[in-house]
Amino acid sequence: MSGRTERRNQRFTPLSETLAEYLDRSGIGDRLDEAGVVPEWADRVGPGIAAVTRPVHATRGTLVVAVRSSAWLMELHMMEREIVRRLNAGRDRGRVERIRFVMDGGEPPRRGGQGV
Repeated sequence: MSGRTERRNQRFTPLSETLAEYLDRSGIGDRLDEAGVVPEWADRVGPGIAAVTRPVHATRGTLVVAVRSSAWLMELHMMEREIVRRLNAGRDRGRVERIRFVMDGGEPPRRGGQGV
């Protein structure tokens, strides 16, 4: 009977492993890693830049960031390479390749009580 139990246990893979494999195969894992830069934005760029910007979303290596004024938009555009370096520091996956700075049109409507 022990051989039967052993065979049965060999067929099952922990759910965490199955989910991780699915996320990797589907590409969703990369997108989740990429989206991880949004909540890290303020810590990575510092309080000065964080006060005048709002990360909107990240997709396919591009992070979209809303900026409070056109003067800041131009300044941040010139700092893009340095900001990308800060965002990617210590990240193996979900790296940002470029930032698209856009004028902030105000806070988007919140869905389900959640922020960006």
